[in-house]
Amino acid sequence: MQFVNNYQSPLGRILLSADEIGLTGLWFEGQKYYANGLAPKYEERSTPILEQTKEWLDMYFTGHEPQFMLPVHMTGTPFQLAVWSILQTIHYGTTTTYGEIAKEIARQKGLPHMSAQAVGGAVGHNKISIIIPCHRVVGTNGSLTGYAGGVDKKVKLLTLERVLEDAYGKVNSSRR
Repeated sequence: MQFVNNYQSPLGRILLSADEIGLTGLWFEGQKYYANGLAPKYEERSTPILEQTKEWLDMYFTGHEPQFMLPVHMTGTPFQLAVWSILQTIHYGTTTTYGEIAKEIARQKGLPHMSAQAVGGAVGHNKISIIIPCHRVVGTNGSLTGYAGGVDKKVKLLTLERVLEDAYGKVNSSRR
């Protein structure tokens, strides 16, 4: 059974979902792929995992790096799960590129190369944004390419983490 709750963030309303294992979803209202993966039957109610998620988000949105990781229950294809696992290693206040993730997936699979576009598709379908930090993935030249929640939210999240160096969407490359 999945349980849902809403969280009002400085960037808008967020839908949270969890099951008995961990957090299963975190979506900005109206984002691309909104509620993708949410079970057809769910119950609106608070659970310990959803309350912990709200505490984590409160800390995050006040500009502090949360010092604890939430239990998550990711479901997806093996390729998506591999990409999302790499996303979890991107530290607060840093970024990486789609190409770097593609190189790591290729290395893990023993392949000569992997498509950065395929990685971009998996990153875009991340069901637990912010906590599984897909907003920390940028284009090769540091450009802010795509974000299911909207590029405006990506800019605000990276600004909150003090990653952006200017208002033009360029990422401070010394932080990668």
